[in-house]
Amino acid sequence: MEILHQKLSLLPEKPGVYLMKDSSDHVIYVGKAKILRNRVRSYFTGSHNGKTELMISQIADIETIITDSEVEALVLECNLIKKHNPKYNILLRDDKSYPYITITEEVHPRIMVTRKVKKGSGRYFGPYPNATAAREASRLLNRLFPFRKCRHIPTKPCLYYHLHQCLGPCIEEIKPQSYNQMRKEVIAFLKGDQHKILEQLEQKMHEAAENLEFEKAKEYRDLISDLRKIGEKQNITLNDFIDRDVIGYALTKDQICIQVFYLRQGKLLSRDNFIFPFYEDPEEAFISFLAQFYTDKASLPQEILVPPIDISILTLLFPIVIPQKGQKHDLVKLAMENAQKTLHDQITLEAHHIEESLQALEGLGKSLNLAAPHLIEAFDISNIAGTHTVAGMVQFLDGKPNRHDYRKFKIQPMENMDDTAAMRQVISRRYARLKEENLSMPDLILLDGGKGQISAALEALQGLELTISVAGMVKNDRHQTAGLLNQKGSSVDIKKDSPTFHLLERIQNEVHRFAITFHRQQRAKTMTLSELDGVPGVGPKRRQALLRHFKSIERIRIASPEELQAAGLPIPIAETVYHHFREVKKE
Repeated sequence: MEILHQKLSLLPEKPGVYLMKDSSDHVIYVGKAKILRNRVRSYFTGSHNGKTELMISQIADIETIITDSEVEALVLECNLIKKHNPKYNILLRDDKSYPYITITEEVHPRIMVTRKVKKGSGRYFGPYPNATAAREASRLLNRLFPFRKCRHIPTKPCLYYHLHQCLGPCIEEIKPQSYNQMRKEVIAFLKGDQHKILEQLEQKMHEAAENLEFEKAKEYRDLISDLRKIGEKQNITLNDFIDRDVIGYALTKDQICIQVFYLRQGKLLSRDNFIFPFYEDPEEAFISFLAQFYTDKASLPQEILVPPIDISILTLLFPIVIPQKGQKHDLVKLAMENAQKTLHDQITLEAHHIEESLQALEGLGKSLNLAAPHLIEAFDISNIAGTHTVAGMVQFLDGKPNRHDYRKFKIQPMENMDDTAAMRQVISRRYARLKEENLSMPDLILLDGGKGQISAALEALQGLELTISVAGMVKNDRHQTAGLLNQKGSSVDIKKDSPTFHLLERIQNEVHRFAITFHRQQRAKTMTLSELDGVPGVGPKRRQALLRHFKSIERIRIASPEELQAAGLPIPIAETVYHHFREVKKE
């Protein structure tokens, strides 16, 4: 702590970035400052809210990087947050990326939905916060325009060709110019002009009806209906046809909600919201969010409308505007109102869930003559006829899944490989490790099983000289949660409509899902290894390429040499794979 105070006295009066580290030298927070000395010292003076106090209590060291300007500090802050993923920062993770619709730059182009933007690989439209809407639009366009559908051009026509949804480059030469007009119409559609396509569809629908092709007419009618429904979702419009984002925010003492409206071609397509705690001035948190949200974005809107705060630092990086009056000002006000409503609803729901979880845990503890179990670990064994036996363990903290501490177990071979023996083994392994590493034990162990599994678990715990309460979750004939057994094997009376019973259902369903998913992964891996690993010339990369192309071992097994070549195999290897499966079939 003395070294920390010495570093505080040496802080420069210059702009820059500061990195706060814990006792393990992990970066827990990254911030930027106009004047490093004032900003960093402010954490250690005055009073703060509970969450900020928690962060400050974990600071063991501070590192600073001086920059020439506050703008440079902001950019550096974004880069360091992405590098270190500090737990107290706003983290816009990669899995929150939004999909785009792209028209690929290929000889025979495709229309597809992607989350990865590659320069020079196509023309991109989006991002679409609503992934379902993006897929729906892509599906409609692929039905309307005969672009290529196949990832790799096959050697014979597919169903799309026969449905007139592909020009068929697999069987005839198609000039690149053939796609130009279609490309223009698709681009117009994605920019918001649907009138021309609607007119074409209506004309085709009437033509089909006149020719007594009623099935085709119905198909066009349904397409028209889908397009109009998409149009109905766009309920806020500006007539300047500009792409813009409208952003508002709302605050509590320690949480901020940011609402983003996405207007494209003047129409509101969708919205998104982000709720997270903040550990600094709320305007600083808002600026940090905007910088992360728009840095490295594949495409920026023409305008970003925000409420009146001091964001001069961001106007140098992004097309940010603070509207003072008129319709744009009203849109920002609407975004602020939505943010306030979203934050209020979130707080109300969280309070309800906390109260419900508290009731459920108190009820569970009362049923088993325990204090309300703060930490619960649940186990399930999964196998098929005693093969590929695995176990899954899920952890619930205060009634909520704590997925970071889920665990998977491969059951080691034993003389007796039934579920009871497997449960004994996994309980012994799990808690021997916790005991050895001096880690916290759960308040309650729940098992997906009956008296046999409970007895096995208690034997394993007794062998480790541990005393932990154990209970069994039993199912009915339809594999639904039916009740609870205490560690004596006696049934516990719990009302089916109580919060406690609903908590048991969630835990049992979650541990079953987790265990069976792991079991399927292991079984599929074993099947894949037995089928492909013995084939000369097929290593891990080619095996993965084949599975990506054909989707299953069965389709690889029946593929012709030409189809195997289309998947990327050289001719000799394709012949080897083809003959391998024929020999296996004979045997």
